[in-house]
Amino acid sequence: MFDHVEVTGTGSASAVPDVVVLDARVSCDAPDVAGALAKASERVSAALAAASEAGVAAADRQSTGMGVNSRWDHEGRGVIGYSAYQSLRLLMRDRDGVGDLISALARAAGDSFGLDGVRLEVAEKAPLVEQARAAAFADAVRTATQYAQLAGRPLGQAVKVIEGGSGPGPAPKMRAMAAMESGGGMPVEAGENAVTVTVAVRFGLG
Repeated sequence: MFDHVEVTGTGSASAVPDVVVLDARVSCDAPDVAGALAKASERVSAALAAASEAGVAAADRQSTGMGVNSRWDHEGRGVIGYSAYQSLRLLMRDRDGVGDLISALARAAGDSFGLDGVRLEVAEKAPLVEQARAAAFADAVRTATQYAQLAGRPLGQAVKVIEGGSGPGPAPKMRAMAAMESGGGMPVEAGENAVTVTVAVRFGLG
């Protein structure tokens, strides 16, 4: 095998999130399945209409799950009713409107409304990933150059590149750094989303 040096580089890139993702749900109880489904359908329709009025586009409203569960008595011996639910994922592209959106959903769905999570994301992640890759490769070049100098050899071209470390790894991961404050209009602090990429590069030695 020809003389070479193999190093690992790491690079990151970050940006302010521009999309708020809400995972919400509507759950309704009734003595029978049909009644539970009818109530849930009515509340979900009201919630979706409220989301639309709050500025959530049709393409940013998605049903992520639905079902019906039996409700049992305290002893677990008999069915006393049924619960129908539907989960929704809403993308809000106006961060300042998140508090108003949550309030509108709560008014529309009433006590049937539940909020399972709020997170902030960058809509277009590809540019961040490209920047992180460039930074990771530059980091690998710096390290390999130092080793080549220590060995008294000129650094050659990159002959092998593997993203994810020493072997094929998972896709670059998004790390969210955001905080949501309670009270008032529920302001959302954007923070930053960061992408980190690790790359293993083999360089020839002259």
